[in-house]
Amino acid sequence: MIEITRVREGAFNPKGNWTREQTMLAFKLYCEMPFGQLDSRNKEIIALSKMIGRTPGAVAMKCLNIASLDPKITESGRVGLGNASSLDKKIWGEAHADWEAVIAECEKLLAYIHKEKKLPEPEILPIEERDFTGDVRAALVKQRVGQTFFRRAVLSSYGERCCISSVSDRLFLVASHIVPWNEDATIRLHPGNGLCLSAIHDKAFDKHLFSLTDDHRVILSEHLKNSKDDFLRQIFWAAEGKKISLPDKFAPEPSFIARHREKMIRDAI
Repeated sequence: MIEITRVREGAFNPKGNWTREQTMLAFKLYCEMPFGQLDSRNKEIIALSKMIGRTPGAVAMKCLNIASLDPKITESGRVGLGNASSLDKKIWGEAHADWEAVIAECEKLLAYIHKEKKLPEPEILPIEERDFTGDVRAALVKQRVGQTFFRRAVLSSYGERCCISSVSDRLFLVASHIVPWNEDATIRLHPGNGLCLSAIHDKAFDKHLFSLTDDHRVILSEHLKNSKDDFLRQIFWAAEGKKISLPDKFAPEPSFIARHREKMIRDAI
């Protein structure tokens, strides 16, 4: 169970300026939804509007204002609504400084709302049933909550398709970290630190058997280039030099890609 934070009076006021709490939950929803679905008729927009005391139209507009802060959105010619508030910009900056802290705060707010409104607990990736101590289970819940957010954010950004093979069956899709989970806590939940990959591409990427150039083209390790396995040749040799399908939101950060590529090159030496 997620630790429930205290919420200040007026946090979900339906009138006046948006509060920090309302804006944070709209930001989280923006991260987790495909850009093309940010519409007042969307069931997730409607559900959040009921939780935070704003209309579906207001929630959709807030998400589109947040979208105007996303370079991937603006570089593609889409501009959101372009009316991002100073609070929107502040939360955007806080998230990019420490994604884990911001998402943890969002999850505590959601836990509070679900308790107050007697709603079912939010779905998270399952935890293996074992006799954990309280502290260990709490840590695992926190990790699973973060991983659930990361998966939703990455898969929605890539339209739920592997960016190399175009596989679209969710059972075979993985939100793959560019910089590994355990290397930097401040970016482990950053959607720009993720690629949507099929299970086999994820495994190879995690093992640094292939990487990407600065312009997002696949480069193979010497191990894959020299592979005698017919299946691996068919899967990976055909992808070499091809540009991945880029996401609608949260483009892979160049510095993260460079770190991954440099490790692949170092491992080959």
